[in-house]
Amino acid sequence: MMNIVFLRASVTLSLAIGLAGCMVGPDYVRPTIDVGVQFKESPGWKIAQPALANAPREPWWLMYRDPTLTALMQELNVSNQNIALAEARFRQAVAVTQGARAPLLPTITATGSATRAGAGVGSSTSTLSTGASNNSYGFGAQAVWQIDIWGSVRRNIESTDATELALAADVSGARLTAQTALALAYLQVRVLDEQRRLLVATVDAYQRALKLTQNRYNAGISGQGDVSVARTQLESTRAQLIDLEQQRAIFENAVAVLLGRAPSTFAIKAQKIPLVPPMVPVGLPSELLERRPDVAAAERRTAAANAQIGVATAAWFPNLTLNANAGYRSNDFTQWFTAPAQFWALGPQLAALIFDGGARQAQINQTRAQFDAQVAIYRQTVLTALQEVENAMVQMRVFEQEEAVQRLAVQSAQQSLRLARNQYDQGLIDYLSVAVLETTALNNERTYITLVGNRFAASVRLVASLGGGWSAEDLKHLDDSGNPTTQPSKAVPTN
Repeated sequence: MMNIVFLRASVTLSLAIGLAGCMVGPDYVRPTIDVGVQFKESPGWKIAQPALANAPREPWWLMYRDPTLTALMQELNVSNQNIALAEARFRQAVAVTQGARAPLLPTITATGSATRAGAGVGSSTSTLSTGASNNSYGFGAQAVWQIDIWGSVRRNIESTDATELALAADVSGARLTAQTALALAYLQVRVLDEQRRLLVATVDAYQRALKLTQNRYNAGISGQGDVSVARTQLESTRAQLIDLEQQRAIFENAVAVLLGRAPSTFAIKAQKIPLVPPMVPVGLPSELLERRPDVAAAERRTAAANAQIGVATAAWFPNLTLNANAGYRSNDFTQWFTAPAQFWALGPQLAALIFDGGARQAQINQTRAQFDAQVAIYRQTVLTALQEVENAMVQMRVFEQEEAVQRLAVQSAQQSLRLARNQYDQGLIDYLSVAVLETTALNNERTYITLVGNRFAASVRLVASLGGGWSAEDLKHLDDSGNPTTQPSKAVPTN
């Protein structure tokens, strides 16, 4: 009899496993989008060469050859709170994925009990005698396995896997965003340092000019007006220098917060660096789909939304559950674990919802709408990425042209100033004419420094818009924090 029961159970289990190969719902296909053959700004631009498969990729900030920036980036990668938040969310997604796989296996529970029960029996209205009591001992185990016939569990795993990879890409995106913000803030500090050096030298020159003008006035060569103009020019430049200090402090504080430090505990030592941006190679627009972490994250979320359609569709079909329990039950402790006290039960259970007022169809419609929304988000993310690359390339080109023209303007202003000073020394013009040209020369030099910094910032934005050297291949090798490793972990679907 036992053999017949287990034979029937084996047949039922084999049929269930065979049916479990079915997965309802649409299989995922990456949404298509026209990204163009090349960038509009590509002509004349350096094209990136394909990297060797096993070639190590250096951090993108090393191309700026600034040891201070490199040290700050290393600290940022371990101390930035936005990166820590993204990593925590990734670890949470890993745990969700692990939980989503649990329904593929049976659930087994064990129970044990020992009870003593009795009841009172009244012999008269005034007396109460104790009735008989009995003992009961039990021990059992139960296994429940819901067979994933229609693929609901597997579709949910597919969705959580895709969400996990999306959050891993979010970690890289958060890291790139923080790195970009740090580079831009650090750059502004260095630009302001350069402008401060210019203003300090200018203040020194204006102090000498004021002293010279005062001496000429005392000698009766110049008028009081020249002294007033020289003093006004000096104090105005000092005011600009003071304003520069508060601007630098703001950017320095921004760097401190990015590093996870209190601003009061952090300072960047002033130093002179060559503000010469490197040449950033640019690839094809289609490569952005694999090089931008935000694009990869949006694509993986689209895959997750597609899998949820299958989860909702599977709710239309009946559930098959295998139940098995066995154990021992006895009123005699010495006979607890003996054959006569043994019991067991085994059998399948089929359950189907007959009528739900349209709730299941509404859920399917909701998941399809969510998928369509995620497709729109993915395509918009791609278009935004293309826009950012084009904008950064335009900025690089235009700022380079502006810098070349501004350099000529600085040279011309300095030459005009030299001629005016010679004329003033000869008494041919008053100091106001010299002051106007000195202000013009100073403004041109400050504008030139700003343009050099703008070129530097544009190169940082271009690197960031191209993904900062990131690749979707990194999602195949992840550690517990979402960082790329050398060991394979998950494969990104290629369909």
